[in-house]
Amino acid sequence: MEPVLDRSVRIEDDAVLILDRREFPHRQEWVTARTAGEVADAIRQMVTQSSGPTYAACAALVLTARQVANAESQVARSTLGEAAALLIGARPTNNSVRDAVDAVLARLAELPENAETATIVATAEEAANGRAEEYRSRSRALAGHAVELLPDGSRILTHCWMDTYIIELVRAADAAGKRYTYVATETRPYLQGARLTAHTLAEMGQDVTLITDGMVAAVLSPHSTLGRIDALVTAADRVSMDGHVFNKIGTLGAAVAADAFGVPYYALIQAPDPQAPTAADVVVETRDANEVLYTLGERTASPLVTSGHYPAFDVTPPRFTTLIVTDRGAFEPASVAAYYQGENR
Repeated sequence: MEPVLDRSVRIEDDAVLILDRREFPHRQEWVTARTAGEVADAIRQMVTQSSGPTYAACAALVLTARQVANAESQVARSTLGEAAALLIGARPTNNSVRDAVDAVLARLAELPENAETATIVATAEEAANGRAEEYRSRSRALAGHAVELLPDGSRILTHCWMDTYIIELVRAADAAGKRYTYVATETRPYLQGARLTAHTLAEMGQDVTLITDGMVAAVLSPHSTLGRIDALVTAADRVSMDGHVFNKIGTLGAAVAADAFGVPYYALIQAPDPQAPTAADVVVETRDANEVLYTLGERTASPLVTSGHYPAFDVTPPRFTTLIVTDRGAFEPASVAAYYQGENR
């Protein structure tokens, strides 16, 4: 079956519709964005996250291309460039949006300087739609490699929401005749694990148990009353070329605990980022500290507490990651640069 979140971005003639993940699954509400700037705002405001911004960015470029169909060619090019900049800047740590947008811009750059607007529009639409489908295809490949590492019957601990990756992981396991059980963290403060991961796994007929973020080490421990965890598996928002994993805050603690108790940690990402040679080259997004004082719009901190701290992502050093699983197979963190070996990129 196709879970609801597998198609959470829709493109209409004059708008991009984005399923509001801040409300899902309690309510299925769609945010209407009529410009690329409004799509960027939706990404920034967590209407969508994980793989969602990539699909939303591609849809935003399709929308922008349609909106400049009657403009002069140079205006069409510059407007698409401005839209691209807004989308890339929405959330800086994850590079998937940047890569998708850059791929569209690269296709436009191949056009002759005197290309007509109709050609620019058609090229932008084709490239953006193609990039979205390529993301799905590469996610399927990645999931297949992950399933090769996970024996039938494995109990998998995951953190936050892996979106297309985990949906394809379930499908790849089914195709391989394997069945897993899942343990999902709730993932404060937006509760993506409780609302998105656990919901989608249950929707797909999987056995899933929800835990709080503070239970991770205890569940990984050999003294856990839940039973042994066979692998920690998360997505990665970015992986630097020296093997550092950037993912939702809380991943580092889970990886350290997994290492302490001899549980392998597999970080899933389509490819490491060649524009980030080291961890120092990645901007770690810090969100409004007030978000820590609230949960889904309700204040959960004491009214006397006025200060919070919210780095949206943390950085897991290579020594705590067993393998980085990409669409070209699994690599040890120290060797992840081999992903690009023999390739001109």
